[in-house]
Amino acid sequence: MTTPTTPPTDPPTHIRILTLNCWGLKYIAKHRATRLREIGRQLSLASPSPEIVGLQELWTQEDYESIRAQTRHILPYGKFYFGGIFGAGLAILSKWPLEESSMYGYPLNGRPTAFFRGDWYVGKGVACARIRFGAGVEDVAEVFCTHLHAPYEREPNDSYICHRTAQAWEIAKLMRGAAERGHLVVGLGDFNMVPSSFAHQLIRAHSPVRDVWCEVHPDSSVAAAIDPVERERGKPVPSAEFNLLVNGATCDGRFNTWRWDKAEQKRLEKGEDVVVDKDVPCPKGKRLDYIFVGDGGYAPLFPEARWRVESVKLSMTERHPTLKCSLSDHFAVEAVITRGEGVGVVAPRTVLSPETYDQIIDMIHKYVARERSQRRWRMAHFIAAVFVSIGCMVGVWWTGNHLPYVAFILLFVSTLNFGAGILDGLIGGLFMSSELRALKEFEWEVRNAKQIVETGATQKLE
Repeated sequence: MTTPTTPPTDPPTHIRILTLNCWGLKYIAKHRATRLREIGRQLSLASPSPEIVGLQELWTQEDYESIRAQTRHILPYGKFYFGGIFGAGLAILSKWPLEESSMYGYPLNGRPTAFFRGDWYVGKGVACARIRFGAGVEDVAEVFCTHLHAPYEREPNDSYICHRTAQAWEIAKLMRGAAERGHLVVGLGDFNMVPSSFAHQLIRAHSPVRDVWCEVHPDSSVAAAIDPVERERGKPVPSAEFNLLVNGATCDGRFNTWRWDKAEQKRLEKGEDVVVDKDVPCPKGKRLDYIFVGDGGYAPLFPEARWRVESVKLSMTERHPTLKCSLSDHFAVEAVITRGEGVGVVAPRTVLSPETYDQIIDMIHKYVARERSQRRWRMAHFIAAVFVSIGCMVGVWWTGNHLPYVAFILLFVSTLNFGAGILDGLIGGLFMSSELRALKEFEWEVRNAKQIVETGATQKLE
């Protein structure tokens, strides 16, 4: 619990923002509690200290309380967000009071059958906080912290690209609404996308926000050096240091020990302090973590923006002092934004082409066809399981007195079969029906946006 206080009468001219995927998976992430305590310690000692912090994959209340206890003197306000079956893994810390808070769950969010991936069970969504940093009407930041669905294959063949696209669409709507209220918008988190991805295009097209890293490093990489879209740019393979300083590679870079091979990690476990050559090639490093900032909506609705990006860098790159491993499998992104009348840049209205909307609609249709097919098979399995169980019961009836071991086997088979059939029936009849309805809503919104674009283009021609 935080104690409400009066917001500062002199609002800040600079705000330092930080986002970090903590890799705090309970029972799975190595050295979880020790690493997260060190994350809290380094946050508490940071100079200058961050004023708005978004954390992802912070799954346990214990780890959150550990970080809160260490950072309370610089970040007295905070919220640990609850969602899904196992929690949302999201938290927001702030120097200023949280006036409002909510947890927005994504309508499309993985599948219960992919339990080994866990996206559906953690209830991914957007942690929303309204932070007041001054007494004025405009002295409000609406912060959106998220962790999008993980990519398990490369685009465009990613089986969950429809989910991640829909999630990008949803958070873009939330940020657009906040910007059009005239508030400072801060969107941050692990978006599980590279700058050239479809989700990144959607966010920038449907919300008036800027990618802070692109603002400072406009020619930074759009994907890992080994990816075709980055190879097409004809850039040399970046060094580990270049990926850290210029490309903002928060994940899979050579400096992160959790991305090393097993032989290198074993050297660390033996206590050896392995040093990485800053000039070594780093072909796999990529940027998955982002800070988006917006202010005032689209021009000419609010022609004078008030905030600009002053600086951006990767932080939390230091290793644990005793374990010698990286603090997380991601690095943090840290940005400073500056306030002053006329200093900001209003985000230009980026409009997707009608063809791009058609691609999204085609994506939805392919996914709907797959889900309908799977629902039919699951419901067929449920019906078949009922008949198999009835057959087994009849078999028990005929053999129970004469062949008791056969009756036991039939009863055992019947129980397992009916349990699996019930599970598939629930998934096919309930979960998939809910998912198909969410897809219908998503398709309507995309078609509506396409119609608005086409209407605007026609009016310009006239």
